[in-house]
Amino acid sequence: MPSLRLRLFVLLLALAALVALVVAGATYASVRAEADELFDYHLRQMAMSLRDQGRIAEDERAAIANPDLDYVVQIWSLDGLFLYSTQPQAPNALLPARTVLGFSNVQVGPATWRVYGAATPLRIVQVSQPLVVRQRLAATAAGRSVLPIVLAAPLVGLAMWWLVGFSLAPLQRVLAAAGARDAASLQPLPVAGLPSEVAPLVLAFNALLERLATAFDAQRAFVADAAHELRTPLTALKLQLGLLRDAPVGPEREKALARLRGGVDRSVHLVTQLLALARAEPGHAVAMQDVDLVALARLIVRESALLATRQGAEVTLEAPPTLLARGNPQALHSLLRNLVDNAILHAGQAPRVQVILQAQARAARIWVDDDGAGIPASERECVFDRFHRREGNGARTEGSGLGLAIVRAIAQQHGGQVALGDSPAGGLRVQVLLPAA
Repeated sequence: MPSLRLRLFVLLLALAALVALVVAGATYASVRAEADELFDYHLRQMAMSLRDQGRIAEDERAAIANPDLDYVVQIWSLDGLFLYSTQPQAPNALLPARTVLGFSNVQVGPATWRVYGAATPLRIVQVSQPLVVRQRLAATAAGRSVLPIVLAAPLVGLAMWWLVGFSLAPLQRVLAAAGARDAASLQPLPVAGLPSEVAPLVLAFNALLERLATAFDAQRAFVADAAHELRTPLTALKLQLGLLRDAPVGPEREKALARLRGGVDRSVHLVTQLLALARAEPGHAVAMQDVDLVALARLIVRESALLATRQGAEVTLEAPPTLLARGNPQALHSLLRNLVDNAILHAGQAPRVQVILQAQARAARIWVDDDGAGIPASERECVFDRFHRREGNGARTEGSGLGLAIVRAIAQQHGGQVALGDSPAGGLRVQVLLPAA
């Protein structure tokens, strides 16, 4: 895994190197240009000084005739008579016998000369210098000006490495805090001193930890409640087994066997509800597809026929020919089955349950009405809690207390909503809104 510090250092170093090259190049070009101007100035000053002199003294002749001097001085009279040259042999034999007033470049064999010519009423003075000498001296001066940048580059690199590490120190503190946690620690990570670019990431991670802590608390509560709820039917099964063992052959034994079978059925139903609720918990991924709610509702009505017959209930279905919703068939089957079974169990003395399906804009609406005692508005939010059973006011206590909790969890898992209201028949209306296919 590449290091963020190394990546930032390499990018900054590349940027600094590019800037240094640009600055060094600009400095080099600027110094060379200034050196050329300075050398031109020297040429002009020398020519002017010789132009204004009446004659050249012997000591001056010896000074400017020094072979180590890079300059070549030539003097003519106005009528073109050659009067003087610092180097009477080469290269002035190749230099032009006439000069151009001012600055010019003259090609002498393979070499180029920089020439300045000046005229007076009595003479013409020409001062020349090899261009290669000027370029060498200018390059030396420019190189010396760039040398500090080259020497400072390693120091700048070390400073950048330290600065990048110093800037990433808050991340190191967060990393150390995260590494020191154990699997059960869900406390938020420290955000003090974090830069504004990193703080949102840590805050989002802390929010995730908070949601995980809430989910784990809910899971622990669910497990505790489930264990408590399972303990009662299992204890009852144990007692019924004892009664069945001790019951004599005959009607008493048949009654004990029927009670045992009913206890097993209730335990199976409770476990089935617990598994359905676990599958509907947030974070549990389900495969989505287009589901025909009408066909599913007809299947639920047939499956609930035995319970409806036992309770003396009448279940009717009002729906269009088809109604497609986007969801998981197994989960939606559990949602509808819980709605219908709850309505049958909590309906009135002559139970009537009506299931209504309607298509709306980008949604599918499910209504399940009964003619029972209903639920007061003040208690409607509580009935979605796990293992909640209403007591009194004619409410029956059959069931596991998980039906509406499963309905809400599945609806939320599918991006839908659940609401409780008053049924036109006088009981409870449960309304579920699901996204359409």
